[in-house]
Amino acid sequence: MQSDRHASRFPSILIRAALPPRPGQRAVAAIAAGAAAACGFQPLALWPLSLLAVAWLLELLVRARTGRQAFLLGWCFGLGHFTLGNNWIATAFTYQAQMPAWLGMIAVVLLALYLAVFPGLATLAAWLLARPAGGPRTVRRFGGLLLAFAAAWIVSEWMRAWVFTGFAWNPLGVALLGGYLHPGPAALAPWIGTYGLSGVLVLAAGLAGLCARWAAERSGGARVLRWLPALAVATALAAAMAAPPPPEREGAVPFTLVQPDIRQERIDDPRNYEPNFLTLASLSLPRRPGDRRMVFWPESGLGDFLRDGYPPYLYRIYTYAGDPVAARRRIGRVIGPYGVLLTGAVDLVMENGDDVAARNSVTAIDGGGAILAGYSKAHLVPYGEYLPLRWLLEPLGASRLVAGALDFWPGPGPRTIDFGRYGEAGIQICYEIVFSGEVVDPGNRPDYIFNPSNDGWFGAWGPPQHLAQARLRAIEEGLPVLRATTTGISAVIDAGGVVRAFVPRHRQGRLDGLIPPPHEPTLFAGFGNALPLALAALLAIAAVCVVALDRRRV
Repeated sequence: MQSDRHASRFPSILIRAALPPRPGQRAVAAIAAGAAAACGFQPLALWPLSLLAVAWLLELLVRARTGRQAFLLGWCFGLGHFTLGNNWIATAFTYQAQMPAWLGMIAVVLLALYLAVFPGLATLAAWLLARPAGGPRTVRRFGGLLLAFAAAWIVSEWMRAWVFTGFAWNPLGVALLGGYLHPGPAALAPWIGTYGLSGVLVLAAGLAGLCARWAAERSGGARVLRWLPALAVATALAAAMAAPPPPEREGAVPFTLVQPDIRQERIDDPRNYEPNFLTLASLSLPRRPGDRRMVFWPESGLGDFLRDGYPPYLYRIYTYAGDPVAARRRIGRVIGPYGVLLTGAVDLVMENGDDVAARNSVTAIDGGGAILAGYSKAHLVPYGEYLPLRWLLEPLGASRLVAGALDFWPGPGPRTIDFGRYGEAGIQICYEIVFSGEVVDPGNRPDYIFNPSNDGWFGAWGPPQHLAQARLRAIEEGLPVLRATTTGISAVIDAGGVVRAFVPRHRQGRLDGLIPPPHEPTLFAGFGNALPLALAALLAIAAVCVVALDRRRV
């Protein structure tokens, strides 16, 4: 009998622990909810935890008495969310000698302290719009808060992608992305974009609270509530068993995509440049003489300077035979006379005979060793490829994580390169692929996107998260994405977001085949992030209407 009483009290004890009465305790609960939400991202992919965590935050928010409390809840949620979700950044500090490795986790927390401002602004805006503590916690009042929060979250993620150059990593909607063979709910991305998907996740998370309040306001509500867990399980099973999409039709452009598995501790040592090249070359040789194909090499794998006009001593140190022409010709011999190579490379910016900056680039080379085209990365990584406020931070001991004294300069942005029979390629280097709506030249749509990357910096969590975001760009734009990385995960992603082939982390390998064809331009390809912002505006208007109706009734 006593055990039955304890069992009956357990749910109420759990609720009191999750929704404590004091604001300080609620802040701790919000941190825990934020960390739980990050478990929905790769590599854990526990998406039900993301739904539960956002629902938890909403229940905390509905109890906020002031705007300050509302902001603090969102900020604490963001602190837990970004600290766990971005833990891979700490690994990067173990691959350089300028700063101690223990500073890595401090950097993760400091970044989270800033990024948490955006969820804080979302909870504050939703609370101001719905004022849930200003009246009874009715269905309409909670519904107004839910609609307002979904709208505010969409806008906050969009802002996070561009304020202070932006850090768009892991928007909440990434948790809705299905497995490699099916995009799952992320199939909505062509119509609402990634930030719109985040709004959908918020709405889905709040439905349980909305149903509970609706049932409690009606007779027999407890009976209805008993069915909610079964309904949730049935919905989850239906999503899990959804049939994979039909196979895409074959493309027309042959390709070879290479993953050399060059570890980060080897990649920047000039003594390893030649062995690294030989690894790339051995994985890239044509299967048959006369093969016509595109060859894709990753970012950072090639140590040679490929362009002419640099000081001779740099070629003697870094370039095969001390001659960029000889370096390019031997690359041409590797890929064959009818091949075209796209490879990551470093270009220098020269002024008055001196190198003053560098560019993180992709260079296109044909089978004769001629440079066909180039692209320079536009979205650079702060503290990775350049040191902001160098005049202030360098004397304090701060340094870039990427080796070298020169800062990288940005390129002009997305561009499409026409390779004739090999199609038109858009290029996005590494981190650039995470910026929704900014990966394609809007005036010249490519046939596919090449995304070379070096994910060797980022431990076990960063590479699968990076791949997931590349898949979302493919879905949004209706374009295939080919990822060549130094250590993995390299992949061929079709225009529907399905991973057609991949090389796992820390394995050498190559992928051969035909580049998947593009889809017709999606709605998102035409309107970009105007779509999720329009969705946010509609949700905000609906929230105002719902709250106004509730206040009139009260």
